[in-house]
Amino acid sequence: MNATPDVSPQADRSLLIVEDDKPFLERLSRAMETRGFNVTPCDSVSDGLAHIGKSAPAFAVVDLRLGDGNGLDVVSALKRERPDARAIVLTGYGNIATAVTAVKLGAIDYLSKPADADDVVAALLASGTAKSEVPPNPMSADRVRWEHIQRIYEMCNRNVSETARRLNMHRRTLQRILAKRAPR
Repeated sequence: MNATPDVSPQADRSLLIVEDDKPFLERLSRAMETRGFNVTPCDSVSDGLAHIGKSAPAFAVVDLRLGDGNGLDVVSALKRERPDARAIVLTGYGNIATAVTAVKLGAIDYLSKPADADDVVAALLASGTAKSEVPPNPMSADRVRWEHIQRIYEMCNRNVSETARRLNMHRRTLQRILAKRAPR
C-alpha cells in the first residue's frame, strides 16, 4: 500500500480495468498498481462480466466501445452485483448522450481518452459532491493529437496506409508524424 491515506470510504482497493487497447490496458494497469490498487485487467466485455460474476470489485475503469460489445453493460452488471462500487467510463468517442447514459447506469464519471492514471485516480476517489480538479499540467493539443494518431495506428495493426486513410491525411505526412518524438 502507498503511504498516503485512503481517501475513499472503502478500504477495498480492488480495480477492474476493461479496455481492448492492449498497450493502454497494460500501461494503465501498471500505473494503477503503483497507486495502491489491486488490478484485474480484462480486454473484453465478456471477460469483464465473468470477473464481476466471480468477485465484484470496489472500482472499475471501463472503455465504452469494446470489440465484443458496449462497456456500459459492464458498468450496469457491476452496479447490480455491488451497488457501492465506483466505476468510470473512458472513451475516445465522447458525446453528451452517452455520458448521460453512463451516469444513469451508475458510472461516477466519464473521461475522454487519452486520460492519464492521475486523472483516473482523481475520478475514482473523488467524493460524490466534489468535482475533479483540472490537472495542473494538462496535455497540450499537440500531445492529444499525437496520442490519437498513435491509438489509430495501433488499431490499424501499425499499417501506415490504412491509418492515413482513416485519419484522412496523406501517407507521407503521417510517416513524418510517426517518425518524430511525442510532443510534451
